[in-house]
Amino acid sequence: MRTRKNRRDFLQAALGAGAGLSLASLGARPAAARAEAASITTQSLGAHLVVLSGAGANCVAAAGPDSLLMVDGGLKERSSALLNAVHQALGPQPVRTLFNTHWHPEQTGSNEALGNQGARIIAHENTRLWLGYAEPVPQQNRTYGPLPPKARPNDTIYDTGKLTFGSEHIEYGYLLQAHTDGDIYIFFRDANVLVTGGPVSGEGWPVIDYKTGGWMGGLVDALRTLSGLADEKTRVIPANGPILTRADLKAQHDMYATILDRLQKLLRKGMAPDEVLAAAPTKEFDQKWGESQAFVTMAFKSLWGHFAPDA
Repeated sequence: MRTRKNRRDFLQAALGAGAGLSLASLGARPAAARAEAASITTQSLGAHLVVLSGAGANCVAAAGPDSLLMVDGGLKERSSALLNAVHQALGPQPVRTLFNTHWHPEQTGSNEALGNQGARIIAHENTRLWLGYAEPVPQQNRTYGPLPPKARPNDTIYDTGKLTFGSEHIEYGYLLQAHTDGDIYIFFRDANVLVTGGPVSGEGWPVIDYKTGGWMGGLVDALRTLSGLADEKTRVIPANGPILTRADLKAQHDMYATILDRLQKLLRKGMAPDEVLAAAPTKEFDQKWGESQAFVTMAFKSLWGHFAPDA
């Protein structure tokens, strides 16, 4: 009798086979370690908009007539310093609106403080669901969550949304299964500032969190979507690193499309993760973006769920 295995069985076996290549052993430095020694720095994006770094990820804050809005909240251990920096830059008004671009600790560390104050927390529905459980943090030997109910998003989307905040028209939308399966962008249309969240990195390789739905093909699609939203004057705020441009988005799209094509070919040859690393699919990009073992391992494993046989 022929034994049939479903997709779940295949993925469990495949993940187990690759366990020897733990991401922690590949030398990636987690955001928590980077943020410990960093001070919060603020850069103006206009009269009512700033980007803040040093809390674990880039965060954006905007001032309205009687309240403040934030996109991402840094790590929990940096939340107090971040919120103080926001108030110093924009004034003492309360933060009434917070976007989570995805569920990771670097984006949701202010959820509890602001949620307890009654803030509206906007995110994709999948982000809300992930924050209800203890999830393994990529590249770190720990889990994150569950967050208390008041710290979880209370206004969620599946596709797109809009809001007006003071004089600013804000558009936000889903980036399907890119960095996670709950990524969203936030576009400050009047200021022409596009906040990308995790799919875009300004320094070093991005995380492909395949355990919570991210995958390399979705990352390429996300960069195409983001490039289509931007124009030559758009200031692009990545998850980390300096402000980028539409040209940077297009260059990243082309690079990741090239890497995806190579990884697909290696997968079809039946290669294991260590063999893929030996094939060096990012070799001409490593000088600019740094050591790529963790990224390549995550990106390759992310293909398994999309190219695994059903039987």
